[in-house]
Amino acid sequence: MTTTRSIPVIAVVGPTASGKSGLAVALAKWLNSEVVSADSMQIYREMTIGTAKPTAEEMDGVVHHMVDFLPMTESFSVADYVAMAGECLKDIARRGKIPILVGGTGLYVRSLLQNLDFSDGDKDPALRESLRKKAETEGPSALLEELRSVDPESAERIEMRNVPRVIRAIELYRTTGKTMTEHLRDSRKTPSPYVSCMLGLNYRQRQTLYDRINRRVDDMMEKGLLDEAKNIFQQPGGQTALQAIGYKELKPYLDGEISLSEAVEKMKQGTRRYAKRQLTWFRREEDIHWLYPDDYIDEASLVDAAKSVVTQWFQKRGI
Repeated sequence: MTTTRSIPVIAVVGPTASGKSGLAVALAKWLNSEVVSADSMQIYREMTIGTAKPTAEEMDGVVHHMVDFLPMTESFSVADYVAMAGECLKDIARRGKIPILVGGTGLYVRSLLQNLDFSDGDKDPALRESLRKKAETEGPSALLEELRSVDPESAERIEMRNVPRVIRAIELYRTTGKTMTEHLRDSRKTPSPYVSCMLGLNYRQRQTLYDRINRRVDDMMEKGLLDEAKNIFQQPGGQTALQAIGYKELKPYLDGEISLSEAVEKMKQGTRRYAKRQLTWFRREEDIHWLYPDDYIDEASLVDAAKSVVTQWFQKRGI
């Protein structure tokens, strides 16, 4: 399949609602391959509408891995993702296929493809619980300030509302004496088993992307997102959804604090902001091939352009 030892991977990345899933499926059908998801919320069984989990129709017969397999009551770390998704990539490659990685969770994509190791150091459940309680009583900002005092780089990189990630960074430092930033630098010393062709989707006109996001939110509401969120918040593990855009904005409405129209508008605004953060993340990636759907007359032309990029990459790599 390739003249190199590395496993070739085609990665389709970009902001939410940019069309990643459709392009990934088209490439997988072209290459007779399978898709591996890199979405931190689509892994949960209960969260379907709000995570834009691909339907059977959208999958179009293509096998998808790392989607819809975990109950919300179970924790799942970046290290867990790297290990599990890595096995998927290797299994697909062993069967003579080139895996298609797709998703907007930049940390998952980078950690997997660069083989970053987040698993060093003992875990301390008691410490983790005390930090969680501190976040509840003093607020997430108190934890972020504590992290900033020992690891300013991680504090800058991790969002304040991602409390589990902030807790993990503090836990790692306290149990090992090394910061998450130091662990990341050390982990890069281990060569990655993958070589990737990364395709990034974006739009020339930012408003076009925002319009797509707004329409997606409206579509989710029509499909029953409110009922899905209501059901999730009544279940054990419902706190997981409070980290996810599309659910956390509905909680104030369900609690009687704001109107439904206000909740939906906050959802659209939060999703647009998330898309901007995703673009900021992926623009830092090296050797990414950006494709702009608004440059093409239709989806088929976009797919043809992506195939051309991949074909040239294959030729360069001798695949």
